[in-house]
Amino acid sequence: MRSATITRTTAETEITVTVNLDGTGAYDNQTGVGFFDHMLDQLARHSLIDMSIRAKGDYHIDDHHTVEDTGISLGQALVQALGNKKGIRRYGSCLLPMDDALVRCALDLSARPFLVWNVDMPTQKIGTFDTELVREFFQALSTHGGITLHIDQVHGINSHHIAEAAFKSVARALREAVEVDPRKSDAIPSTKGAL
Repeated sequence: MRSATITRTTAETEITVTVNLDGTGAYDNQTGVGFFDHMLDQLARHSLIDMSIRAKGDYHIDDHHTVEDTGISLGQALVQALGNKKGIRRYGSCLLPMDDALVRCALDLSARPFLVWNVDMPTQKIGTFDTELVREFFQALSTHGGITLHIDQVHGINSHHIAEAAFKSVARALREAVEVDPRKSDAIPSTKGAL
């Protein structure tokens, strides 16, 4: 079973993340940040990666550390669950519509982290959630998950829809990338022989 649990404790946050790459998209995410929980639920549901996240943060300051450290922990859990990456498809992409929003994601589980972020949120807040934290989450996920991650907004006028389309497009691309390729299930998908 390709699963992992990561616990991260700092002076700012306490986070435990459990993932199962071969799941059904079951989720139980409680970070103390309502909109972020909703986005993490979408990430699990549409990637088919079972995900349980518990986070406590310094909310009296803001949500930044909780969101960023959750991205760090989730990235580390993905790396651990993937192991040597034998048999995975490695690449994934998705062009995802949500009402007015259309977001494209392409990713590579390359162990070479790089984030390209071409997303423009029209508002600074979604409810009480700072929209700039969406990028912070994906930066942390990319860096600590070893993911080359491109996220591009094609259209969008509603910040909630844009953010949700971003999470769902990443989820669908991850689903494709972590799947085992039945034609090469015994090989690492690289001419280097390692990822």
